[in-house]
Amino acid sequence: MSDAAGERALLLRLAEGPVSGDVLASELGLTRAAVWKRIEALREAGVAIDAAPGRGYRLAQPLDLLDADAIRVALPPDVRADLAGLDVAWSLASTNSTLLRDEAPARGCVALLAERQTGGRGRRGRTWASPLAAHVYLSLARRFEGGLARLGGLSLVTGIAAAEALHALGLAEVRLKWPNDLVVADAAGLRKLGGLLVEGGGEAGGAARAVIGLGLNVRMPPAVAAGIDQPWIDLAGLRSPPPPRNAVAAMLLAHLLPALDLFDARGLAPFMPRYAALDVLAGRAIRVHEASGAFDAVALGLADDGALRLRDAEGGERHVHAGDVSVRA
Repeated sequence: MSDAAGERALLLRLAEGPVSGDVLASELGLTRAAVWKRIEALREAGVAIDAAPGRGYRLAQPLDLLDADAIRVALPPDVRADLAGLDVAWSLASTNSTLLRDEAPARGCVALLAERQTGGRGRRGRTWASPLAAHVYLSLARRFEGGLARLGGLSLVTGIAAAEALHALGLAEVRLKWPNDLVVADAAGLRKLGGLLVEGGGEAGGAARAVIGLGLNVRMPPAVAAGIDQPWIDLAGLRSPPPPRNAVAAMLLAHLLPALDLFDARGLAPFMPRYAALDVLAGRAIRVHEASGAFDAVALGLADDGALRLRDAEGGERHVHAGDVSVRA
């Protein structure tokens, strides 16, 4: 049995209820030492497993595994027809990196999800916490007409579609923080729920290939949460229990694929009012961090090309196309 198959079998057995190490060893055909080693590997991957004398091992949180067939069945027929492929991997370095190794489909989207990423990435080379069977790690590969210049607003469009999908699941608190974060604003400030990473290439005048990655916190394991150095939130912190991950993945795809079709046909313009309704920065005093330094400003919303409009300290307007933004206290 492969490591992936062994991890899955062990998790499914633990999901049935508390079980002793002796019983696990007998049922899985392993030694007690091998069972302990696999339990420790699952803990290192972010799965919280309790152990109590006389009761054995048990999962500290409910198990919620992804299922490609269940996701596909939950999609509207037109969205299902637009999917050139849908797969769920057990463990990958990165869903984006995996799709970048292949050509994008001639039509439609290829979707790839993973139960775990060992090298999940955010913007500017940051790592993205990707524990096993806890969150949604989704990447889409697609071609876009009009060359590389068309891709400037792609992360904004993806963010809009993802936020609207979560609203459709009853999570109306979700907002967008330019350029690519899903956030919730509360008494603690802006807490990050998810992030987007768009990568790709192509010729200046030909079709461009894009891989769009989305990481969304669903149920953060406490051990993983302890290592995160920024304000965060998960779906379990907004709703208890959170929506099942298969339902979340299906709703995301049901909103993302039509949005990407519209963007390919008409660009960013149809999305401007939709972004404005979700913009958490508009009207706020913010601090912008660029390669050349940081400065204070007031956010004014989106420019037509997807840049962030700002009113600077002198009262003039300027546009920012890249950089990190923090809300000023």
